Amino acid sequence: MTSPSGPSRRQVLVAAAAAASAPLIAAAPAQAAGPARPRTWDLTLLGTSDTHGNVYNWDYYRDAEYDDSKQNDIGVAKLATLINQIRRERRGKATLVLDAGDTIQGTPLATYYAKQEPITATGEKHPMARAMNVIDYDAVTLGNHEFNYGLPLLDLWIRQLGFPALAANAVNAKTGKPAFLPYVIKKVSLGFAAPTLRVGILGLTNPGVAIWDKGNVEGKLRFDDMVATAAKWVPIMRARGADLVLISAHGGDSGTSSYGPELPNENPVALIAQQVPGIDAILFGHAHNEVVERFVTNEQTGAQVLLSEPSKWGQRLTRMDFTLARERGRWTITKKAATMLNTNTVVEDPKVLAAVRAQHQKTVAYVNQVVAQATVEMSTVESRYKDTPILDFINHVQAEAVTTALAGTPYASLPVLSQASPFSRTAVFPAGDVKIRDVAGLYVFDNTLEAVVLSGAEVRAYLEYSAKYFRTFAPGAPVDPEQISDSPTVPDYNYDVISGLDYDIDISKPVGQRITRLVLAGTDTPVADNAQFVVAVNNYRRSGGGNFPGIVKTQVYNAQQEIRQLLIDWAQAKGTINPDDFFQPNWRLVREGVPVF
Repeated sequence: MTSPSGPSRRQVLVAAAAAASAPLIAAAPAQAAGPARPRTWDLTLLGTSDTHGNVYNWDYYRDAEYDDSKQNDIGVAKLATLINQIRRERRGKATLVLDAGDTIQGTPLATYYAKQEPITATGEKHPMARAMNVIDYDAVTLGNHEFNYGLPLLDLWIRQLGFPALAANAVNAKTGKPAFLPYVIKKVSLGFAAPTLRVGILGLTNPGVAIWDKGNVEGKLRFDDMVATAAKWVPIMRARGADLVLISAHGGDSGTSSYGPELPNENPVALIAQQVPGIDAILFGHAHNEVVERFVTNEQTGAQVLLSEPSKWGQRLTRMDFTLARERGRWTITKKAATMLNTNTVVEDPKVLAAVRAQHQKTVAYVNQVVAQATVEMSTVESRYKDTPILDFINHVQAEAVTTALAGTPYASLPVLSQASPFSRTAVFPAGDVKIRDVAGLYVFDNTLEAVVLSGAEVRAYLEYSAKYFRTFAPGAPVDPEQISDSPTVPDYNYDVISGLDYDIDISKPVGQRITRLVLAGTDTPVADNAQFVVAVNNYRRSGGGNFPGIVKTQVYNAQQEIRQLLIDWAQAKGTINPDDFFQPNWRLVREGVPVF
């Protein structure tokens, strides 16, 4: 088993096998143009990332084939078709396939086999293990979302893979040793009588895990700085014979973090390329961006490091091509480039579909179960800039759960507020049948419910911080709802509304001066700075996700209840979802006291 004490015996064997196993199919050398031209060979790296539990090209929330405004397709089955096509085209040439993480969370399919019917050591295999084993990856890096369901389930998933899982900077908190495999060195054959090429692959996970999944990893794992970890391991890999060094990193290239400065940088890939010598290329993920080809100059060697990020959910496949020459007994790269392939150009691979079909069908049946009847349609379309019943539904259920749990405790007399974010711009509870997929589409993250005590001053600071989500609009200037936010600088999931108090957000004022009215619910009484409130909050936010002020403190409630399941349970128990039972309009956007909408 994988454990915080270090890599498992199986993983060590996998690493050893990877470093000494049978080579990939030989590549024919390119024909020389003349006698003076050096002989060259080539290597192709195919890269995926942030597949997030997507195997089929399917939208479980709509119960239909996936589609978006750009006609993107999704899923590992689509990736498999592209990968197989390239392998066929390159038959006889060396090809590696890597993934940069965030694999086992993100769809009802992934959630079902983590929560409803969790994978087991002797029974059900994870759908993402089934799909990726069909493709036969060379390695996968652990993303931050791999830790969402706890270390035991992560360990099971890794053991179900037919290839190594890497995370060099995830360290046992007690021993200081790697908790997972840091790297592998693959022996790659480039042709008959050609010397073997040794390709080192280093995996780096995101240090934000220490915040986002604190409950799962605290006291067990430490997550070191990605730049420092690369600087430690790259020389070791070179010393152990790596001719090329590739990094598969679960972190973006912006150089910024969403959680503030208290932990190592969340998105340091460009810094790694710039500061750590000896790296040839980096496949990266986490930011969900499409970065086809980016070169970063290493400040010590002047070498150009190739970077590429293949978007999200299986929409894109990175292809990196390297031309190699043998000079003075050493391999050198004479040319490298990257391109991006779109999965909407191919059909799904039938072998991957077959491997996961039964699990996909079981998930579809589950999410189509009716949980309640809605008296009217409720939508999140306007939830970012208007108080809407559907977000109040979340806040009502959260506040009710916390209030019930705190009965009879010293906190029972405090007012209970609740926090919710507009995770989706398209979620709808239709009038009539509301199904599990409708609720899951509203609350797409696997967050759990917690609660802390905040003062009135802390609540105001929290709301001021949240209000930076909006752009500034002068009084009387036209306001386009589609352009009202500063997203993606501040993503929708980092904008919060709070129930239980009444407040105005003045978007004509500077950031930090926008909460112009904050009063007790249903009154004109200003909230005192020293007032005390219990705030129901999701674990991501309470752990520091988004770097909101004042919220990272000891919980007064933490029953490890998944918020999505609380919503489903409440709806099933009531049988009816009626806004009259929970909708309490309590906030609005204004300019100089005049409502914007």
